[in-house]
Amino acid sequence: MFSVSFTREARVELIEAEDWYEGELSGLGRRFRRAVDEVVERMSANPRKFPVVYKNVHRALLHRFPYSLFFVIDGESLLIIACFHASRNPKHWQSRSGLSPD
Repeated sequence: MFSVSFTREARVELIEAEDWYEGELSGLGRRFRRAVDEVVERMSANPRKFPVVYKNVHRALLHRFPYSLFFVIDGESLLIIACFHASRNPKHWQSRSGLSPD
Protein backbone atom coordinates (compact mmCIF):
# COMPACT_ATOMS: atom_id res chain seq x y z
CA MET A 1 0.00 0.00 0.00
CA PHE A 2 1.19 3.49 -0.84
CA SER A 3 0.98 6.26 1.73
CA VAL A 4 -1.23 9.18 0.69
CA SER A 5 -0.97 12.88 1.53
CA PHE A 6 -2.70 16.03 0.30
CA THR A 7 -1.22 19.39 -0.60
CA ARG A 8 -2.73 22.31 1.28
CA GLU A 9 -4.60 23.41 -1.88
CA ALA A 10 -6.09 19.95 -2.45
CA ARG A 11 -7.19 19.69 1.19
CA VAL A 12 -8.92 23.09 0.98
CA GLU A 13 -10.69 22.07 -2.25
CA LEU A 14 -11.85 18.84 -0.64
CA ILE A 15 -13.23 20.58 2.45
CA GLU A 16 -14.96 23.27 0.38
CA ALA A 17 -16.64 20.64 -1.83
CA GLU A 18 -17.71 18.58 1.17
CA ASP A 19 -19.16 21.66 2.87
CA TRP A 20 -20.99 22.71 -0.30
CA TYR A 21 -22.61 19.27 -0.69
CA GLU A 22 -23.59 19.21 2.98
CA GLY A 23 -25.19 22.64 2.55
CA GLU A 24 -27.23 21.36 -0.38
CA LEU A 25 -28.60 18.31 1.44
CA SER A 26 -27.93 17.01 4.93
CA GLY A 27 -25.73 13.90 4.70
CA LEU A 28 -24.61 14.56 1.11
CA GLY A 29 -21.29 15.98 2.29
CA ARG A 30 -20.63 12.76 4.21
CA ARG A 31 -21.44 10.72 1.11
CA PHE A 32 -19.03 12.87 -0.90
CA ARG A 33 -16.31 12.28 1.70
CA ARG A 34 -16.98 8.52 1.60
CA ALA A 35 -16.54 8.60 -2.20
CA VAL A 36 -13.22 10.41 -1.72
CA ASP A 37 -12.09 7.88 0.90
CA GLU A 38 -13.02 4.99 -1.40
CA VAL A 39 -11.02 6.34 -4.34
CA VAL A 40 -8.05 7.14 -2.07
CA GLU A 41 -8.10 3.52 -0.90
CA ARG A 42 -8.10 2.28 -4.51
CA MET A 43 -5.29 4.71 -5.37
CA SER A 44 -3.23 3.50 -2.43
CA ALA A 45 -3.64 -0.14 -3.45
CA ASN A 46 -2.78 0.32 -7.14
CA PRO A 47 -1.98 3.90 -8.22
CA ARG A 48 -0.64 2.98 -11.65
CA LYS A 49 -4.07 1.78 -12.81
CA PHE A 50 -5.16 5.44 -12.96
CA PRO A 51 -4.34 7.25 -16.21
CA VAL A 52 -1.64 9.87 -16.57
CA VAL A 53 -3.38 13.02 -17.77
CA TYR A 54 -0.64 15.65 -17.60
CA LYS A 55 3.12 15.08 -17.40
CA ASN A 56 3.43 12.71 -14.40
CA VAL A 57 -0.01 13.53 -12.91
CA HIS A 58 -2.60 10.77 -12.60
CA ARG A 59 -6.38 11.24 -12.36
CA ALA A 60 -8.79 9.25 -10.20
CA LEU A 61 -12.51 9.83 -10.82
CA LEU A 62 -14.95 9.78 -7.91
CA HIS A 63 -18.04 7.59 -8.16
CA ARG A 64 -21.38 9.47 -8.23
CA PHE A 65 -19.77 12.91 -7.96
CA PRO A 66 -18.30 15.03 -10.79
CA TYR A 67 -14.91 15.33 -9.08
CA SER A 68 -11.45 13.95 -9.68
CA LEU A 69 -8.37 13.63 -7.51
CA PHE A 70 -5.13 14.46 -9.29
CA PHE A 71 -1.99 12.92 -7.85
CA VAL A 72 1.66 12.15 -8.43
CA ILE A 73 3.57 9.03 -7.44
CA ASP A 74 6.78 9.58 -5.49
CA GLY A 75 8.41 6.28 -4.59
CA GLU A 76 5.99 4.54 -2.22
CA SER A 77 3.97 7.73 -1.60
CA LEU A 78 1.13 9.46 -3.40
CA LEU A 79 0.68 13.22 -3.27
CA ILE A 80 -2.79 14.50 -4.12
CA ILE A 81 -2.37 17.93 -5.69
CA ALA A 82 -6.00 18.74 -6.55
CA CYS A 83 -9.61 17.82 -5.80
CA PHE A 84 -11.30 19.27 -8.84
CA HIS A 85 -14.85 19.56 -10.17
CA ALA A 86 -15.14 18.32 -13.76
CA SER A 87 -16.34 21.70 -15.04
CA ARG A 88 -13.31 23.64 -13.79
CA ASN A 89 -10.43 24.62 -16.04
CA PRO A 90 -7.59 22.10 -15.58
CA LYS A 91 -5.00 24.80 -16.24
CA HIS A 92 -5.65 25.93 -12.66
CA TRP A 93 -4.17 22.81 -11.07
CA GLN A 94 -1.63 22.32 -13.86
CA SER A 95 -0.02 25.64 -13.01
CA ARG A 96 0.48 24.84 -9.32
CA SER A 97 3.98 24.93 -8.00
CA GLY A 98 5.46 23.82 -4.72
CA LEU A 99 3.96 20.34 -4.70
CA SER A 100 4.66 19.58 -1.08
CA PRO A 101 2.25 18.09 1.44
CA ASP A 102 1.00 20.23 4.31
